[in-house]
Amino acid sequence: MKNLFKSINPLKAIVAIAMVVLTATTLQAQQLKPAASGYAPVNGLKVYYEVYGDGKPLVLLHGAFMTIEGNWGRLIPELSKTRKVIAIEMQGHGHTPYADRKLDIATLASDVDAVMNYLKVDSADVAGYSMGGSVAYQLTLQHPKRVKKLVIISSTYKSTGWVPAIAGAFKNMKPEMFANSPMKTAYDAVAPDKTKWTKFIDQMLVFMATPFDMGDSNITKITSPVLIIAGDNDGLDKVELAKTYQLLGGGVSADMAPMPKSQLAVLPAQSHVGLMMQTPTILTYLNGFLK
Repeated sequence: MKNLFKSINPLKAIVAIAMVVLTATTLQAQQLKPAASGYAPVNGLKVYYEVYGDGKPLVLLHGAFMTIEGNWGRLIPELSKTRKVIAIEMQGHGHTPYADRKLDIATLASDVDAVMNYLKVDSADVAGYSMGGSVAYQLTLQHPKRVKKLVIISSTYKSTGWVPAIAGAFKNMKPEMFANSPMKTAYDAVAPDKTKWTKFIDQMLVFMATPFDMGDSNITKITSPVLIIAGDNDGLDKVELAKTYQLLGGGVSADMAPMPKSQLAVLPAQSHVGLMMQTPTILTYLNGFLK
């Protein structure tokens, strides 16, 4: 048995698990048509968005290689019952065309800000998963008045927030690992130019391997209440996660001091990709926090 586990390529295992979850999420998603959808002309791109429901706006930002449906398909039907849900597909993802423009977190955050301008949304609650969580952190730092409440799901504001094995995996991923995958199938289903797949993957692998750090001192300046949701084995360094929560005002003894406005939830027995399958639990945390 030990020899069997040694023979498994951990990089391929990460991608394989993500593919399984992506497929399951897409297939099990409730069918719900957006009330509005289209392209926002922002920063030289046409960024795709979908709008569901009515109420206070909630912006959703997906993870790397994912689409709105693949990331949020199980949650949007419930969230949109009480909220105006605005889901965005970032540069090169889903319906949003590939662009040669350099891919970085600050630029993606600027795109989200511009989409909100286009949709005439002055401020909103924002939730981001994985890559989308990093973009959500950056959006809050660049445009603090935009974000009322911030939800970060299995994500970090610095590359050292991941355990070393994940950082190493990001650097060693190869384009061929994504060939004939559900990610490729999802891309082909909605991408405006399917011939850009290889360029998109190459661009994303460079993006993921590039170190980033938004700065501890900047995180302490965030005034929006923040809900952090993580899996206990999702690849995040839990020591760094605890430090992040402290930077946001958490980690106190609430019997002797006021309860912090930010919250931390660590779900047991959950991986990075499996965490998004815990729909009822995530909804409970989201609804409680956003109310």
